[in-house]
Amino acid sequence: MTETTPMQLHPRPTAGEPRLWAFPAPERGGLPNGMTVLRCHRPGQKIVAVEVNLLAPLAAEPTGQEGVATIMSRAFSEGTDRHTAEEFAAELERCGATFDTHADHPGVRLSLEVPASRLTKALGLLAEALRAPAFPEHEIERLVRNRLDEIPHELANPGRRAAMALYAALFPAESRISRPRQGTAESVARIDAKAVRTFYDAHVRPASATVVVVGDLTGIDLDAALAQTLGAWTGNAPSPAAWEPITADDTGRVVIVDRPGAVQTQLLIGRTGPDRHDPVWPAQRLGVYCLGGTITSRLDRVLREEKGYTYGIRAFGQVLRSRADGSGLALLGIRGSVATDVTGPALADLWQVLRTLAAEGLTDEERDAAVQYLVGVAPLSFETSAAVAGTLADQVEEELPDDYQAGLYARLAETGTVEATAAAVRAFPPDRLVTVLVGDAGQIAEPVRQLGIGEVTVISGS
Repeated sequence: MTETTPMQLHPRPTAGEPRLWAFPAPERGGLPNGMTVLRCHRPGQKIVAVEVNLLAPLAAEPTGQEGVATIMSRAFSEGTDRHTAEEFAAELERCGATFDTHADHPGVRLSLEVPASRLTKALGLLAEALRAPAFPEHEIERLVRNRLDEIPHELANPGRRAAMALYAALFPAESRISRPRQGTAESVARIDAKAVRTFYDAHVRPASATVVVVGDLTGIDLDAALAQTLGAWTGNAPSPAAWEPITADDTGRVVIVDRPGAVQTQLLIGRTGPDRHDPVWPAQRLGVYCLGGTITSRLDRVLREEKGYTYGIRAFGQVLRSRADGSGLALLGIRGSVATDVTGPALADLWQVLRTLAAEGLTDEERDAAVQYLVGVAPLSFETSAAVAGTLADQVEEELPDDYQAGLYARLAETGTVEATAAAVRAFPPDRLVTVLVGDAGQIAEPVRQLGIGEVTVISGS
């Protein structure tokens, strides 16, 4: 018989000493061209994240050309005065960089991730895209075609279709926020290279832009790198931002987007509320999380665990526009899907959860579990440079102080059960909610009418 070698096991790892965590504090500065700079040194983060905020809000888009900001943002990587679209992509690849853009109500965002060793080269490409985008006609035409191809898929998606209907119901038709962020088929079809260039010339300039750089900056002369790249970008003084006043109508009512034969009903219930400048935001976030932020929340516990109506239902708060002058607002919503034949009972139970919350309040156990998660998960949420950079860029867009996120967790921990309950009740008053249902109107309209949660209107889902 042969002898067997005893199995060698590595020693069991032991926990290290806990370290105090805080959200990173950025260093604020600027470039001679007026561009604001936020930097954050994160030792060990060898992938550097760069975010650029451009003050080009969707409200500035010309009427009838909604979507031009999206096409412009996508065209930043489609060629410059020095590189064709293919060459620009190849240069990014040589840097090991990823580059992404998007347009939303506050403005346009450009996002770059690159190894620290190639940061200066990648910043040069980013600056080139901002300083001298080519906007070639054939590339703009291709981007427009791509966007037009996306729209039917979005209309076919019940979740996206519900969001479109909710925004159209909440906000007046003349308000930009009532219409799809990336435009409609009609408005996108009107966009050409001239329209993109005109929008760029009117709104993209360094003096109204902010760059956020986060990562391990050891051995990098960031001042010199920025000076020779983004600092070389010049432009006119910025014009006042096009901030339109926003009003919302949250009169309790129901809009059914008819999808004959649908086996499920997609639901989206919402209204507007305060943004992150309002002192109630931490309590609201905590209360909304207790209501529907996780699989153990009240809504999930009743509609999923007890009744089996849904695979999951969530409550959320999403900032739409945040302003230091108090004119910002957020969307407060509840979303999920239920089987068609239980749409009426599911909504009845959902409203009962809201009424019970108002009558009995949250429990201390619910509040404690929510605080433990929201505060405890923060170090994991911000492990990467991209997560930190994205949050700092959000703060810039929302006109929040640089230390906002760092102070938020302390405020969450200090929020009591009574305060969180009051905020959640104010967020979702049962008689002031707009309900959108995407489903078979022939089967769900009458049961929903019987609930008495508001006038029911049926619109075509095509």
